[in-house]
Amino acid sequence: MAQQFTSTSRIKLANGLSMPRIHLGVYMTSGQETNNAVHCALVAGYRAFDSAQMYRNEGEVGSTILQYLSGNSNASQLKREDIHFTSKLASNSSYDAARKSIKQSVQECGLGYIDLFLLHSPYGGKTARLASWKAIEDAIADGEVKTGGVSNFGFKHLQELLASKPRFPPAVNQIEVHPFNTRTEITSFCQQHDIVVEAYAPLVRALRMKHPVISSLSERYSCTPAQLLVRWSLQHGYVPLPKSVTKDRIIKNGEIAGFEIDAKDMEKSDGLDEYLVTDWDPVDAD
Repeated sequence: MAQQFTSTSRIKLANGLSMPRIHLGVYMTSGQETNNAVHCALVAGYRAFDSAQMYRNEGEVGSTILQYLSGNSNASQLKREDIHFTSKLASNSSYDAARKSIKQSVQECGLGYIDLFLLHSPYGGKTARLASWKAIEDAIADGEVKTGGVSNFGFKHLQELLASKPRFPPAVNQIEVHPFNTRTEITSFCQQHDIVVEAYAPLVRALRMKHPVISSLSERYSCTPAQLLVRWSLQHGYVPLPKSVTKDRIIKNGEIAGFEIDAKDMEKSDGLDEYLVTDWDPVDAD
């Protein structure tokens, strides 16, 4: 019996809270395109949305969520607490700058609070990273943020943060991970330390949809290549962030309950690792 992952399935975090297993990514979307994608996703059953200060669409995501919640499309009578919104700090610098920036994101999204706030990268050096993390901790203490995490943190950055004895350890590390870049050292460390791995670019930005192994496995499981990649991520215990602005693809990317990749095929998929980086790669930054 396949594990019934759906767009509303949830995963428990180290702080006792939980979040949906699948989030809609809104990277490189703007304006009406963002509004339409978020609305389509909500109608399709998605309950989590991954934004960032650098994406410049926190406002569009937030306003679309609020419009949906108060509108006739909200057949399930969802409330704000049923939706999970993520944003990220654009750059690490001083504590004061980070604290101010977090407050601006809370105001910009208009949702009252941010469910998950991440340091977007490890850039800036140790002092800036730890000062920015303290700003996240204070935002959690002040009720502006529910959960704190990091993004693009490598093994050494995670060790550094945990060694600082934070009041609130990072609950999430969002990194690029897919069969063509498995990042085993980082993902293993995260899972050993109860840090949930969020997988951005889980669809490999469509660069490997026609790879022979992906094509053959998609045929075997009667699914699309994108569904196969989302399912691979979920079965590894990750939280994938599939991005699309197309209604049909948004719907299909969340429909992954009807099949389960067997152990042999998971191993075959893992073997595709070529350290393919589709965007930036700050995990070794100083």
